[in-house]
Amino acid sequence: MNATNERTVAELVTEDYRTADVFKKFGIDFCCGGKVTVEEICVKKNISYEQLTEELNRIGQSTPTTDTNFKEWPLDKLANYIVEKHHGYVTNNLELIRQYANKVALVHGGHRPETKAIARLYNEVADELAHHLEKEEIILFPYVSQLAAAKRNNVKIQAPHFGTVKNPITMMEAEHEYAGDHFHEIATLSDQYTAPPEACNTYRVLYAKLKEFEDDLHTHIHLENNILFPKAKTLEQEVIAQANL
Repeated sequence: MNATNERTVAELVTEDYRTADVFKKFGIDFCCGGKVTVEEICVKKNISYEQLTEELNRIGQSTPTTDTNFKEWPLDKLANYIVEKHHGYVTNNLELIRQYANKVALVHGGHRPETKAIARLYNEVADELAHHLEKEEIILFPYVSQLAAAKRNNVKIQAPHFGTVKNPITMMEAEHEYAGDHFHEIATLSDQYTAPPEACNTYRVLYAKLKEFEDDLHTHIHLENNILFPKAKTLEQEVIAQANL
């Protein structure tokens, strides 16, 4: 892998998803914050550029499997994968983590005020994500699947009521930023999900689940922001041009 200083974090993860684990190790956001170059993020976070690129290049010495080469997937396949894997994960864990967060805030909030802030932030982002997934599954993703089918079958489709795919994408990206900012604040308040020595089991499970949730969210947002959304914009233009031939 040629990890030059001009390439962005998002580009590298899109090219080979295995690099995501390296960026996670160095505490680098590869989804919402992935549009900065490797050199820029190293300067910003005081990370050794040589050490980071050495680990990235080590990954590049082996070939990624086609199963995770998401940039080559048809968009309807990618959209279905996101719904099944990442929307499914959110749906299955959203309320469970809410219960843990509220319980820990209630029991420990008196002497650990950060747990109250964490519960508030999590409840806000959980409410937002529930609506966010619904909008993607009912509005955006079905249209993306229609575009993919129209391209394959060389057929016309009706213009969507939202005008162009760029409009819901802009909204989804803003909501991704909102979720990313909230989890960044939660991570900071929790000392990167490090439970205090006296923490009970529920406290520890909460932090472990929050970290797991954030990790999944980063992957989820990366697949949409850096692969699905840009390719959907291009595909829409191709389908429009195809229809005008």
